[in-house]
Amino acid sequence: MNILLINPKTPDTYWSFKHALRFIAKKALNPPLGLITVASMLPEDWQKKLVDLNVAGLHDRDLHWADYVFISAMSVQQDSVREIIERCKKNHKKMVAGGPLFTGEPENFTDIDHLVLNEAEITFPQFLSDLGHNRAKKIYCTEKHPALDSSPVPDYSLIDHSKYAQLSIQYSRGCPFNCEFCEITALLGRKVRTKSTGQILMELENIYRTGYRGNVFFVDDNFIGNKKKLKSELLPAIISWNTSQGMPFDFTTEASINLSDDPELMDMMTRAGFVKVFVGIESPDE
Repeated sequence: MNILLINPKTPDTYWSFKHALRFIAKKALNPPLGLITVASMLPEDWQKKLVDLNVAGLHDRDLHWADYVFISAMSVQQDSVREIIERCKKNHKKMVAGGPLFTGEPENFTDIDHLVLNEAEITFPQFLSDLGHNRAKKIYCTEKHPALDSSPVPDYSLIDHSKYAQLSIQYSRGCPFNCEFCEITALLGRKVRTKSTGQILMELENIYRTGYRGNVFFVDDNFIGNKKKLKSELLPAIISWNTSQGMPFDFTTEASINLSDDPELMDMMTRAGFVKVFVGIESPDE
C-alpha cells in the first residue's frame, strides 16, 4: 500500500512567519508533527511519502503513486485543503482526513472518503483494522482521550530538516485552565496527559540521529500543566541528556502565566536549554 501524507499550505498569517523565514533561508517554521506521528502508526510494509506544501509542491506523479492520500489540517489551512481535495478527486484518489479542521466541522467535508477524527491514537487503529478487512467506515470519532504512552515516536525520516526553522516534539496534551480565547480544553480536555520521560528522551535521540542541531519546539499548549512531574522527572532528564550531548538543542514552548510564580521551574527550564516561552494571557477581571 502506498500512502501519500499531505500537509496543506498555511496562508500568509502571523503563524506562517513567511517573510521572516526568508532571512534565515528556511521554507517553514515547523514540520507537520501530527502527520509524521500518524506515519509511524502505519503497517511497516506500507510505503509512505510526505509532501508538505509549505516547503514543496504537490506533483501529479505523487498522486499517481498513491493508493490513499492522508490529509491533516488546522482551520487556517482550509483553502489549501479544498485545493488538495479537488486534485485528489480529479485523479480519482481516495482520501483520509483528520486533525482539528475536520474534527471541528466534519459535515463540511462530505467528499472525504474517511474522516478519522479526535485523537488518532484511538481512532486511527480502528480505521486501519477496518480497512484491512474491507469494511472501513465514513467517520471514526471518540470522546475518549488516550494515554500518551500509546503515541508512537514520530517518523522524522520523512522530513528534510534543512527546510525548517525548528523541529518539534510533544510532551503533553490537555490544560488545567479554561481560557476563553483557547479551544484546547474542548478538543483535548482539562486533564493533563503526558508521555513518559523515556519516550521524550527517545524522540530527542531520534532527532539527534538525523543530524539536526538547533531549536526544538515543544508544541504542548501548556507545557507546565503538570509542574510536579515536569520538575521531578522530565526536566532533570533533559538537563542530563542535553548536557551530556554538548547541548545540541535549545528549546521553546508555550505555557500559562503562572510560570512566573515558580523561580525553581524557570531555573530548571533554563538549565535544560529553554530559551523562549510563548505565554498565553487571559483577559484580566475588571
